[in-house]
Amino acid sequence: MAKSTSRSLDIVLYGATGFAGALTAEHLAKNAPPGVRIGLAGRNRAKLESVRANLGSAASEWPIIIADADAPSTLDALAQRTQVVITTVGPYTKYGLPLVGACANVGTDYVDLTGEVLFALDSINKYHEQAVGSGARIVHACGFDSVPSDLSVYLLHRRAQQDEAGELEDTTLVVRAAVGGISGGTAASGLEIIDAARKDPAARRATLDPYTLSPDRAKEPEFGSQSDLAVARGADIDPSVRGWKAPFFMGVFNSRIVRRSNAILDWAYGSRFRYRETMNAGPPLLSIPVSLAIAGGLGFGAVLAAVGLSIPPVRWLIERLSPKSGTGPGEWLRKRGFYTIDTYTRTSNGARYVLTWSQKGDPGYAATAVMLGESALTLALDRDRLPHRAGVLTPATAMGDALADRLRAAGLQIDIRKLG
Repeated sequence: MAKSTSRSLDIVLYGATGFAGALTAEHLAKNAPPGVRIGLAGRNRAKLESVRANLGSAASEWPIIIADADAPSTLDALAQRTQVVITTVGPYTKYGLPLVGACANVGTDYVDLTGEVLFALDSINKYHEQAVGSGARIVHACGFDSVPSDLSVYLLHRRAQQDEAGELEDTTLVVRAAVGGISGGTAASGLEIIDAARKDPAARRATLDPYTLSPDRAKEPEFGSQSDLAVARGADIDPSVRGWKAPFFMGVFNSRIVRRSNAILDWAYGSRFRYRETMNAGPPLLSIPVSLAIAGGLGFGAVLAAVGLSIPPVRWLIERLSPKSGTGPGEWLRKRGFYTIDTYTRTSNGARYVLTWSQKGDPGYAATAVMLGESALTLALDRDRLPHRAGVLTPATAMGDALADRLRAAGLQIDIRKLG
């Protein structure tokens, strides 16, 4: 375990009074090893002290840090004080870039749980080179967006390497089952993404480009530009998969993170690597026409929802029905939620694998708090195991095996089987 003494803290959690922030603080209080130096940051001292008081004796000495996105000097001071910053303050497109800049400037590692592709793109364009120079690891998407997606493909690549099975080619994630809720922060982020794409043609093109986060767009294969919103026949994913699959609504973002990982790794997954995300569209024993109808209906519904949100009366209704800021699923759902995903791949040598990833807890909150907290602990405590790489990275390219090991130790089930 490597720990720097040049900063007074190992981890600072910014946004600790928000819904996701408080859950992440709870995870750290229960699971951080003794001696890890953690601080809580946000705008309101009284609320921060209330959060700390609810965490028990493990957090009783955690310092309170006042910081605000509207006061950049406070973010600079925060970044200079710690090895790693966790931020749960969104929508990131609106509030996130000043903290990315502060961390990139002084070489502080950074993790968040964004699912906002335009924010990630702005972060790359404005701060990647600066972060490379300072040695900062800026790691977006360290929650349900997009750790399961990104690490599943990375681990399949590692297994294929180990077996000398060739490069990855067609690779598809299937959400087999998931139970969870939505918070006000997630709803606000979704509306922010749609607003930006609606108002700015360049933003809309970037959102639709499957390789928009790639560091070298010209090297990406055009044949890999399959639609992220197309239905998929199970047998085309793998001979063992039944029925038809609908597009997974989070795949539009997750797929771009996975493709960026492949590019950062110098296309190590393969020059013919293609990736998409889907979800079950009903019980697997449904007849083919019924399964296709459900999958197609869900795919069309995803497109219709995005279009509908740009229409003022529809948007007004959605805003009124969405959870309010700072709220989220209740304790019962957070504890009883779960998800299971299967990621299938075929290699250039004809081998077939499936990686099954499952976790207890509401995916977007209880489960995400574990992944976000463990990502920060990996960056703070496992620095001797991390790749020698800096800049705006992805979970796989920043932390890889070290993060996978921590997640397994935290109770996640991650298993790979060779199918043929």
